Amino acid sequence: MKRNRLRRSLSLFLAACLFLLGGCSGLGEKKNAPDKVEFLIGVSQANLIEPWRIIMNEEIRQELSKHPEARLVFTDAAQSSAQQIRDVEQLMQQGIDLLIISPNDSKELTPIVAEAYKKLPVIVVDRAVEGYDYTLYIGPDNKGIGREAGKYTRELLGSGGGTVVELQGPLGVPSALERTVGFREVVEQHENIKIVSATCSNWQRDEAEDQMTTLLKKYPQVDIVFAHSDYMALGAYMAAKKLGQERIKIFGVDGFVDAQGKLPLIAEGILSGTISCPTGGREAAQYAMDILHREGGLPKKIITRSTKVTKATLEQYLQARSGLKKESENKKIVLGFSQVGAESDWRKANSQSIKSAAQADGIELLFAEGDQSQASQIKAIRSFIAQKVDVIAFSPVVEYGWGEVLREAKEAGIPVILSDRSIKPDDDLLYDSFIGSDFLEEGRRAARWLVDHTKDRPQVRILELEGTAGSGPAVDRKLGFAEIIASHDEYRILSSELGDFTKASGESLMKDALKRYGRSIDVVYAHNDDMALGAIQAISDYGLKPGQDIIIVSIDATAAAFRAMISGKLNCTVECTPLLGPQLMQAVKKQMAGRQIPVRIITSEGVFPAEVARQEINGRRY
Repeated sequence: MKRNRLRRSLSLFLAACLFLLGGCSGLGEKKNAPDKVEFLIGVSQANLIEPWRIIMNEEIRQELSKHPEARLVFTDAAQSSAQQIRDVEQLMQQGIDLLIISPNDSKELTPIVAEAYKKLPVIVVDRAVEGYDYTLYIGPDNKGIGREAGKYTRELLGSGGGTVVELQGPLGVPSALERTVGFREVVEQHENIKIVSATCSNWQRDEAEDQMTTLLKKYPQVDIVFAHSDYMALGAYMAAKKLGQERIKIFGVDGFVDAQGKLPLIAEGILSGTISCPTGGREAAQYAMDILHREGGLPKKIITRSTKVTKATLEQYLQARSGLKKESENKKIVLGFSQVGAESDWRKANSQSIKSAAQADGIELLFAEGDQSQASQIKAIRSFIAQKVDVIAFSPVVEYGWGEVLREAKEAGIPVILSDRSIKPDDDLLYDSFIGSDFLEEGRRAARWLVDHTKDRPQVRILELEGTAGSGPAVDRKLGFAEIIASHDEYRILSSELGDFTKASGESLMKDALKRYGRSIDVVYAHNDDMALGAIQAISDYGLKPGQDIIIVSIDATAAAFRAMISGKLNCTVECTPLLGPQLMQAVKKQMAGRQIPVRIITSEGVFPAEVARQEINGRRY
């Protein structure tokens, strides 16, 4: 009976993949195409060997079938970066309006992606390219998937521990490397868990089956198999069954459903579980149409959500994938939002964006000011729980100390969305999504501009004005900046001074620093524009010329910063947009519709040196 069940499940799995492959084989194929095609979208795929990529293409095709004004052209690079470069060049020659690309190799494909981005919108899926020369990136958190696999291994083994085999993806592929790193971060903390073998199975079921057969003869007491894909996990199961080792618990990564919307490998107990890994294909297609129709407020990066799926949670997972509505369409959504405070122009613009977007979308907003106090924010969140709001969102004043109140929200069944700032430990079981900026990248961008602007100087002495101690922006902006200047010996931070993102703190810290260092300060790096503006006042009072005697680079890109650049007092500002309201409301509505929302939604932002300030200032909305 069980053998027939295995054969049936394997047939369903393979049939689904063959169906999907067939659905993507014809280039530019589209049923019911209109007489006039408005948009031609090119899809450059790294290969069509991996079932994961076949499914990605099919998700793109299915989603765009809802848009008769669009036509698709697919290419398959067959695991060759050189071929994929040629594919992209040919797609551009065909006159595509937008490119969706899943790179074969991040580094090798970066130049052609950057070249394409100069001419048309580019959506990068799965493997990121280097830098920010693309319109949108959509991909999974592979290290997070590995960590989740490590936690599940620990859960399956219990306190007694045991032995583990890891079946990895291709050597050198970033996703496989990151899954291994995340997995070992967790399991290596437990002395009673031993990884007896880590073997490359190249995403292939047959390879996994052959390798597992050999490994089980060498290590007959294996307790757990963690495979980097469900396809390889299925191969491991077949080897274990063949050798009578059905006690072994096997799980993979993917969580793909079959043509009937089921997940038989989990439902029938063939695998103990899986860690879902969305392809991003559906999201790429949706955002492609938003881009082509010139929708506003689009993000720069989307990190898809991965979830542990077991037999016990399978129905919940399938319901989330299907997008079935949990609430009546006529029910008005109530959102409770706890704001950090009103410490800066940026924060005031952020609050106004949230209020305006809620009103525009017909969402009832309960808005609470936190006054820079974690205790006040926790009190507000508990008030929202007591009022039984539909969704809670907040911008945490500091990173740590939120576990207890977020567990209370979870127990109450209220989803939580983080806005602007993240928390630590970064346990996404406690919240549903983060919407905001990549603070680490903002710090890197400030440093890259500074290095480029001062590259001929023999030494550069820097005063850093940090934001609120323990806050996500302050922590990451410091790390990102330090990461870039670390490779340049001529750059040295004289002092890092803790402020609180206010103009007053910037002015006070700068006055004290000038008393200590005087003209030894070459550069001020401020974690936000308000502190930079305070520093400008202190520098002027000291008798020096801000922007000339001391170079100043900051983060936020507020209108006040642009005015300072036009007057020659500020040299550069890195954008950190506060206009998160529309994206937050969109996430809230999707959440209430029962849809899985991305675990991270990163906003699109730029770098503005003083020379572009005059032409850009009229476009500033904050």
